[in-house]
Amino acid sequence: MIQSRIKRALPKSLAWLGMAVLIAALPAPATHAQKELPSLHRDTASNQIIDSLIPWLLNENQHLRGIPFAEVIRDTTGKHVLRVDPKNETDQRVTKQISVALDDVMKRANRSDSAIQSIGRINEVSSHFEDWLDVLLNSTPGLNCDFPRTADGKMQRSGYPDLRIVDLASKRVFYLDPKLYVAGSRDSSFRTFYFEPKIATNKIHDDAVHLIAGFEHEPRKEGHWNFTRWDLVDLAHFNVKLKAEFQGSNRDMYRPEAIVATSAK
Repeated sequence: MIQSRIKRALPKSLAWLGMAVLIAALPAPATHAQKELPSLHRDTASNQIIDSLIPWLLNENQHLRGIPFAEVIRDTTGKHVLRVDPKNETDQRVTKQISVALDDVMKRANRSDSAIQSIGRINEVSSHFEDWLDVLLNSTPGLNCDFPRTADGKMQRSGYPDLRIVDLASKRVFYLDPKLYVAGSRDSSFRTFYFEPKIATNKIHDDAVHLIAGFEHEPRKEGHWNFTRWDLVDLAHFNVKLKAEFQGSNRDMYRPEAIVATSAK
């Protein structure tokens, strides 16, 4: 369990803080009342804890690396990540149906008249892949595909996962997330995946197979994107790491008492 990892990794004086940060981000079990986090800047004791926390974070403690993604999903959503079973008829049939759709998507993307060929930034291309896959998989006999919804039923395109596929015969669920990457970067250590646990925007509501559809493309040449291959990845084998990040909003930053000068009107 992730909670156990944090308790082992943090110094005793910081254990409550690590647990509080995690619990604040996770859906609380129905039998537990949610509690507000204590303010970390109101007393000396809290400041001392922060003074100890920062050096610990800078050491990038190894206990919070190599965490199974399945463990993250189980602890944050209460749902299980199912492995693709090579002996399971449903898994084999659905992966083949997805593979056919991936072949079709790559052909569509590479056409000279494709909508993506006029897009200069690859980050703006991925939504087209999601749309194509949604249409193709939803028209595949025996499958239903849609954009997953949040806990309150709202459709949300941002965040993991991008697509929810249901095999109508077995009711088995497959989450699919297309990723685009440039040729030569398969071994890169730069972040290409993230999962942010949130209660209101959680889109994982099923025990399901979790898949990444990775499309490789060449650098854009003469205004043309050329995709060369795809891989379908089972995230049951995926390990992740926790990255600490301190953040604030414009509302936090531009407080009247903090502004010391402003432009002339």
